[in-house]
Amino acid sequence: MIIDCDRCTVRGRACANCVVTFIDGEGEREREEVELDAADVRALNVLANAGVIPPLRYAPAMAKAS
Repeated sequence: MIIDCDRCTVRGRACANCVVTFIDGEGEREREEVELDAADVRALNVLANAGVIPPLRYAPAMAKAS
C-alpha cells in the first residue's frame, strides 16, 4: 500500500487522528508518500484496535472513468 497524502480525500480533516501523522511525527509531513506492506498494515490495525495508535484514515481519491 502506498499512501500519498496529497491524494487523500480527508486530508486536513482527519490528519491529526491518522497513523501516518503518528509515523511521520507531529506537524508537517517529512515525506511525500509512505509505503506499507501487508504485514505493516496488519500490525498497524492491531495496534489501532488496541488503542495504542490512531487508525489509518487514508481515503484515496479515485480516478474518474472517462
